[in-house]
Amino acid sequence: QVELVESGGGLAQAGGSLRLSCAASGRTLGSLGIGWFRQGPGKEREFVAAITRTGWSTDYADSVKGRFTISRDMTKNTAYLQMKSLKPEDTAVYSCAARGDTWGTVASSQNDYDYWGQGTQVTVSS
Repeated sequence: QVELVESGGGLAQAGGSLRLSCAASGRTLGSLGIGWFRQGPGKEREFVAAITRTGWSTDYADSVKGRFTISRDMTKNTAYLQMKSLKPEDTAVYSCAARGDTWGTVASSQNDYDYWGQGTQVTVSS
């Protein structure tokens, strides 16, 4: 069983930055692909970013490319989502997810993920 705990959310001004953390327990990130998803007010949950278990491949939603960066610290078994140049439309509950990653392939569909964190709120003011 994998447990994921997010932290780092909060209030930011437009143009500002936040870094979200996703601490994993139960399995090492070396065996897990990690994805970040978000659900804004009145919206469906959507893909934000993903990284393979090897860290060699990443994928981003078009809306965050060039502004968000997904990464991992294997020594802490923690994944991160660095968010810069934040916009009010980035306001959402952000959740990290994990999947067994046998082939080292990046996944952007939430249906590909088996484990989910509880989510952390990010609010961007204009």
